[in-house]
Amino acid sequence: MPLEPAIFAFIGKTAFMITVAEAEKIILENTFSPAAEEVMLSDALGRILAESLVADRDFPPFDRVTMDGIAICHEQFSSGRRQFFIEGVQAAGAPRLSLKNVENCLEVMTGAMLPGGTDTVVRYEDLQIENGVAAVLTEIVFLRQNIHHQGIDRKIKDIIVEKGRKIGPAEIAVAATVGKAKIQVSRLPRTAIISTGDELVAVEQTPLLHQIRASNVFALQALLKNEFQIISQIFHFSDSKELITKGLDEIFEAFEVVILSGAVSEGKFDFVPQVLDALGVEKCFHKVAQRPGKPFWFGRIPGKTVVFALPGNPVSAFLCACRYLSPFLSKSLGERARRLEVGVLTEQVSFKPELIYFLPVRLNWSGGGVVRAQPLPGHGSGDLANLSDADGFLELPLERDVFQAGEAFPLYRYRC
Repeated sequence: MPLEPAIFAFIGKTAFMITVAEAEKIILENTFSPAAEEVMLSDALGRILAESLVADRDFPPFDRVTMDGIAICHEQFSSGRRQFFIEGVQAAGAPRLSLKNVENCLEVMTGAMLPGGTDTVVRYEDLQIENGVAAVLTEIVFLRQNIHHQGIDRKIKDIIVEKGRKIGPAEIAVAATVGKAKIQVSRLPRTAIISTGDELVAVEQTPLLHQIRASNVFALQALLKNEFQIISQIFHFSDSKELITKGLDEIFEAFEVVILSGAVSEGKFDFVPQVLDALGVEKCFHKVAQRPGKPFWFGRIPGKTVVFALPGNPVSAFLCACRYLSPFLSKSLGERARRLEVGVLTEQVSFKPELIYFLPVRLNWSGGGVVRAQPLPGHGSGDLANLSDADGFLELPLERDVFQAGEAFPLYRYRC
């Protein structure tokens, strides 16, 4: 995708860097549109609705009793009657009964159909029942009280939940209520997550002094599963241009979203940009005017695969996934636009480089509902442990270098 000169943040010694806003724009212009698939309701949690949930009947489907007590004809009460002979009991789940005599009543249970010939429910707490007669003890009884009226929530054929909603417990309940044993959801993309580097060893291995255990791929895999229920496959390639080329060539044939971590900067063994170019991946941009995550690379094989090549430092990789990959997948899967959150700094922060700064923060809430963001800058983009202390990132603009306590900035949280 050609880039207009206006999007360049500045010219470095070796490459152009684009702005965060332009990187986001380009990424969101390259989303995919997966077909819908049908899943069992029990497997739908966390997926994105590809159909609207429509009422198959009125909600509620009948005048529903909301308090245990007796059902009466209010006209009898308003004319002065206070004692009502009990004709029977209307239980929840039982066919509708009807009063035989309007001067009488029927005992009713919560959830039951309102009996025919009645229009008001008096709760047990306002009654005294002896010898089959209910005496009303209160002088305040309103017409149609303690009744959940038919169709007041939704009418038949009303849309209850629009497509594009992420399915949570409430949506599961609605789907069950309208009889959706199976439900249409957006198909999840086939996704590969790849680490590179001779310094990485498997989680179960004991690393040598010059090695570390691979962690980025597991963080990214967990993020995608937690947010979208995407089940991804993990791969690892050593620092070999030939092995990376062969491996990616095979992966591009099988996966629609490919996420790499590492080897995207300008080091001697940073082969990924060269390999992607050799394999015909169209580069949309490489390097963004931000910290952390400046070496971020994004490209595509049109109509086939989208490639996110993230930096190898753990904070950089995770930030880029939160800031760019999650919105990309959200839009691709048809999720309704998420509301942008803001966090309020609890203390002054200074940052002088002409880059957008994604500041790790710990969140807490004030009495007024304001999300307060405590800075946790950590020790740079390699400080993996700091991610577990923080809850998200504040996006601080590059136009300034001092950010005051009490100011609000865009917030990208990864922890609720």
